[in-house]
Formats: sequence, structure tokens, C-alpha cells
Amino acid sequence: MSNFSFVPLRIADVVLITPKFHSDDRGHLLETYERKAFRNSGISADFVQDNQSFSRRRGTVRGLHYQSEPMAQAKLVRVLTGAIYDVAVDLRRGSPTFGQWCGAELSARDGKMLLVPRGFAHGFCTLADNTVVAYKLDAAYSKRHEGGIVWNDRVLAIDWPVEERAAILSDRDRDLPDFGDAMVAAGG
Repeated sequence: MSNFSFVPLRIADVVLITPKFHSDDRGHLLETYERKAFRNSGISADFVQDNQSFSRRRGTVRGLHYQSEPMAQAKLVRVLTGAIYDVAVDLRRGSPTFGQWCGAELSARDGKMLLVPRGFAHGFCTLADNTVVAYKLDAAYSKRHEGGIVWNDRVLAIDWPVEERAAILSDRDRDLPDFGDAMVAAGG
């Protein structure tokens, strides 16, 4: 019996993963990753790097970021403190869901994780102050292969849980290109 449930989202390759909590009067324990269980569910990413971010305020938006081939990255995203609305955008040319997005709420309270496959842009919006997000990557960061799409792109029309005027962004994320320009820059 697996300590995880794996549920594909609207874009089938994006998977919401729920770990099993083992609780008693002291608190709880949960596995956050177990290679065999993930492989048995069809997830074969070989994670090589762990990253962590801290966002001080609710309404902080990070992304939408991606890396192009040959340094594309799959991500396994989870929340250590607080909560986020996590988004994946399909950038795989020829995919029936190219240019579509899906999202899920992740929180420290429920332990849910999101697998964002290679070929997707990724971003999130914090739903609580002092949110800490951890994610595993199956390829190292490469500045030469990084790209991004502005979070509020009109073509993608992501239903973010924050109003535009209230969103907190870095200058870098605010100045990312729109979806069309990013796809041209990425080679097509």
C-alpha cells in the first residue's frame, strides 16, 4: 500500500500528490518522496537539486518560470509553512494542451504536492504571510536556458487568487514577456 495518492489534474501530466499522514498525540509524520512509489505511479523524474523560497507577504507571485531544453526541469513542489496557489502552463509544442494551464492549492496543513513536468512554466501566489515553499528539481539551474512569461498574461488568463493591483512581484517577474513573445524567443 502506497503512502501517496496520485491524481492527474486537467492537464494529465501535472499530478497532485497527497501523502498519507501518520498521526498520534505527538503530531504526525509523512513521507514527502519515495522513489519506488513515484515510479510505480509513472513519475520517473530523477531529482538532483532542492530549492526553497520564503515569501513574507500574502499575495506574493513568483513566476511564471521555465527552463528550455536541454535543461528543462520537472519540479515537485510542496509547502512547508503557509499556503500557495500553484500553477503549471503547458509549453510543449504539439501537445493537445499547449498554452493551457492548471492549478491547485497546496498548504503545509494538508501536505499536498504538485508535480510540474518538464516542458511547463511554473509559478505560484502565496495565500498566507510567511510562506515557505520547497521544490525538488530534476535538472540544475541554467541561466542560459531560463525563460519566463508574465504572470498576468491575457492569452493564458490564469485565474490567480489575487487582484492585479495587490500582487507583490519582483521587478524581474513584472517585466517578463507575454506568452506569444516568450514562445517566439524560445524558438517558434
